[in-house]
Amino acid sequence: MTAARPVRYAELDFFRGLVLLVIVVDHIGGSILSRVTLHAYALCDAAEVFVFLGGFATAIAYNSLAERHTEAAARQRFVRRALEIYRAFVVTAGLMLLITAVLSAYAIDAPNMPTDDLDGLVHAPLASLRDILLLRRQPYLASVLPMYAFFALLVPLALPLARSRPWLLFVPSALLWAAAPPVARYLPTVDGTPWDFNPFAWQFLFALGAIVRCQPVYPTLARKPHGRLVTIAAVAIVAAGAYYRLRIEPFPTDPSIKQNLGAGRLVNFVAIAWLMARLVHLGWMKKVAHALPWIGTIGRQGLLCFVAGTGISLAVDSLLYEATDGYFDVPLGLAGDAAAIGLLYLVAKLVGPLMRRRPLRARR
Repeated sequence: MTAARPVRYAELDFFRGLVLLVIVVDHIGGSILSRVTLHAYALCDAAEVFVFLGGFATAIAYNSLAERHTEAAARQRFVRRALEIYRAFVVTAGLMLLITAVLSAYAIDAPNMPTDDLDGLVHAPLASLRDILLLRRQPYLASVLPMYAFFALLVPLALPLARSRPWLLFVPSALLWAAAPPVARYLPTVDGTPWDFNPFAWQFLFALGAIVRCQPVYPTLARKPHGRLVTIAAVAIVAAGAYYRLRIEPFPTDPSIKQNLGAGRLVNFVAIAWLMARLVHLGWMKKVAHALPWIGTIGRQGLLCFVAGTGISLAVDSLLYEATDGYFDVPLGLAGDAAAIGLLYLVAKLVGPLMRRRPLRARR
């Protein structure tokens, strides 16, 4: 007999698919949809959602493996997962360089093309490849994956604590987040160039996702009377973040705030997550997920769609910039959005059946 498959949550697949779509359009400079995504109305953006959901989904997968098999099997699976993510990083880095090389050959240039990395590869190929393999060089959108590989390696330590002693995970994780900026100096870099995502900071959000899945955080805090007060506070924080983004600083200029998961971004995201949890518990998000199943299709192929999405966004962004000379163009921007979303869905739809066949072949 084969073990029963773990239960899938339609809301989780929907949120993961939605955030992957948002990540793609947010990295297209001429996108029209990116004008109305989360980063336009909040201090945080899709990156926080992506990492938090990663922790949440990881807790589901780890606990399911531990229950259906053994704790050792779950630990081994996430060591392999770290290697899979590292391999995805190498593929994504190569994809960034390949697309840049092809577009450069046709004299197409755009602000987000990693031309410096390509020049380094051309002039010193062995050194550049070494730097990529050692995570010292992370071309453009590949930069989030090294952080995820570290998270996967830490899962066997973090998940048992999230289940049985969440405070022993929460407190050290929070302290590491607070100390993250100076600790980042120990990350491998080229010429001191910082990582786009400091894993010592962002691990806190990943840990929060795992804790929320393993512990009854929302049901406990949502009980009356203080549950209503928490909701009011969350609405106030979200409104304040929207006001700040729309009226005070529409275009943030300090990259270290995102790199180190600044406190403002963290608090704003937690408030949004609380309100989304409210919608989930009311059953609204399940209805939305069932009404838009194609978004869940993308969410079920998370790592593959992330890698494919990086290539899609870089290519569409560069071609759109070339077509518009960098100016705002609504029809072409909408066409670029449609092309990016359609291509990402096509990847998920075509690869999905192939991914489902792999376990069957393995069992044979």
